Amino acid sequence: MARTKVLITVKTYPTISSKYEELVCTAGFREDGTWIRIYPVQYRKKSYAEQYSKYQWIELDLVKNTEDFRPESYRPATHETEISILETVPPDGGSWDARRKLVLKNVYTNLTALISDAKDKRKLTSLAVFKPTEILDIKVREVEREWDKEKLLTLNQLNIFDVSSNIERPKVVKKLPFEFSYHFRDEEGKESKIMIEDWELGQLYWNCLRDHGDEKVACSKVRQKYLDDFARTKDLHLFLGTAKTFQLRSPNPFLIIGTFHPKFQKIIARQGSLF
Repeated sequence: MARTKVLITVKTYPTISSKYEELVCTAGFREDGTWIRIYPVQYRKKSYAEQYSKYQWIELDLVKNTEDFRPESYRPATHETEISILETVPPDGGSWDARRKLVLKNVYTNLTALISDAKDKRKLTSLAVFKPTEILDIKVREVEREWDKEKLLTLNQLNIFDVSSNIERPKVVKKLPFEFSYHFRDEEGKESKIMIEDWELGQLYWNCLRDHGDEKVACSKVRQKYLDDFARTKDLHLFLGTAKTFQLRSPNPFLIIGTFHPKFQKIIARQGSLF
């Protein structure tokens, strides 16, 4: 089996599953620039040497996920599949040029066109880079604070996160008590609101809550980062991915699974010769 090399650009906030325990959806680009989704991945149960970061190349044995109709969906050959961490693609001192060349090969600017490609049985596009024309706001909504009790009970019965052995296993990840969504316009002026499921946003919320001890302040800090910084001072692109269950039946099956936010490129004007 040939090992597959993938540039990681997406890690979603962990969720729990009665079938697969705790999962992280990982996505990125192959060497030829095409998208690939790696799911399921029991990320926090991997050894430290296998816990990859964004913009690292990794290599592992992958097979097509036959339970998923989406063409980009693959899974590790086994749960024990070894992940090799290779080189990191740096942000080039803030210019992000190397990352731009890898990430921005195919960018959607029309959400209707993207959704059409997702519904088209010949394409079934489920991962994309999207450039909004204008970010209008960040919406924050309070949601359930605890994971589904039946799923938690299953995990407890299986002793998934038992720490009785010499090898310390992670505790169940905390559920985010708020849902954050970008409200934006595309090139046709169409307004949409899409939820953000990026792991970095979740970690930012918990860090701000730890530092300030106030949920309202923590939410405000997240809004400040994703609105005032990413959306208003950076060249923001969104990594979008579909939820498999809703791809063919929801009017908009996409979630924001990551952001790409380099600084704007400087355009250097060249003065022509007068003669």
